[in-house]
Amino acid sequence: MNPQAKLIFAISLLLGTTITISSNHWIMAWTGLEINTLAILPLISKSHHPRAIEATTKYFLVQAAASTLILFSSMTNAWQTGQWDITQMTCPTACLILTSAIAMKLGLAPFHFWFPEVLQGTSLTTGLLLSTAMKFPPMTLLFMTSQSLNPTLLVTMAILSTALGGWMGLNQTQTRKILAFSSISHLGWMAIIISYSPKLALLNFYLYALMTAAVFLALNSIKTTKLSTLMTTWTKTPALSATLMLSLLSLAGLPPLTGFLPKWLIIQELTKQEMAPAAT
Repeated sequence: MNPQAKLIFAISLLLGTTITISSNHWIMAWTGLEINTLAILPLISKSHHPRAIEATTKYFLVQAAASTLILFSSMTNAWQTGQWDITQMTCPTACLILTSAIAMKLGLAPFHFWFPEVLQGTSLTTGLLLSTAMKFPPMTLLFMTSQSLNPTLLVTMAILSTALGGWMGLNQTQTRKILAFSSISHLGWMAIIISYSPKLALLNFYLYALMTAAVFLALNSIKTTKLSTLMTTWTKTPALSATLMLSLLSLAGLPPLTGFLPKWLIIQELTKQEMAPAAT
């Protein structure tokens, strides 16, 4: 791909993200999300492989549908309340639609089917962007509207995501698909806590992005996309393989490593919420 074109797409990604995270008005947030979607599409399809084109089409259709739902929910809210402010979502129907729309944008279960397929059809570098940077704008919207979202729906989707992400990742041999299911599982942890402690959800997102970036960059460096080829890299690059192993264990949430911290804090916070029904 042309370096100038790459630069334009990178600037557009930054611009779209900045517009979304700094806006108070729903139309501006929607505009930022659309710029982001349009900027990443050429990066997904740059290899011109049929699988890459298929991944681009799937990504475009899902993101367009989710953006439409976000616009629809904000319009419904504006109809009912006369407010276009992101933090003033008070209409229950609009909140329900918005929760579903952001879940679709992020790839939360049961709207997760597109994510592993899209990630499998792209390069590791674009996969890194899709797993981290592209999830940041919808996460900020979730953060800003966390008080208005439907908690029952969010908790249900979060439990589904965490369970499905863990189970479906067990059966994979492609590293990109494993990382996609890992992403779905981590998003479940973020979604379950966002209503109760939004700052903790953001901390989880930052640490997830950091660990995922480490794994993707290590995989990109040793040029491997399958578990079978990953097993033979130990002899070629022992230091990088050891770092990759530690990053993967951290991503899994093994106690002495960084990845355990957000899970520990989330479980601790959830125990304070008295979510279990009271004993009669």
